[in-house]
Amino acid sequence: MLHGLQFQRDGKGKHDALPWVEYALSTILAAYTEFEGRFTRVSSGRGSKTDIVLNAIESHIGDFGIADIEKACPAVSRDMMRYILKKLKKEGKVISLGQGRFAKWRKVK
Repeated sequence: MLHGLQFQRDGKGKHDALPWVEYALSTILAAYTEFEGRFTRVSSGRGSKTDIVLNAIESHIGDFGIADIEKACPAVSRDMMRYILKKLKKEGKVISLGQGRFAKWRKVK
């Protein structure tokens, strides 16, 4: 082990740090992009919780349940989510794929 450390300290070892740097920077960029997306979706004032839920539904791919929306919108009550889903169903924007606790929802294109 000591021999390996001395080898690196002497500067004789040829190590390419570029792959690690590219990985680290891409991870930071992905995290920043996700943060920026979440930050721009949050608004303040009247109707902001509705906007948060609508954005969470829009960003979902495939079928989703209320639990999936709860993960994306922890500050919004389950009753508010049900109200918004019921309203979207009346407007024909989503359909219900079941009933009860484990019901799934699907966006209509």
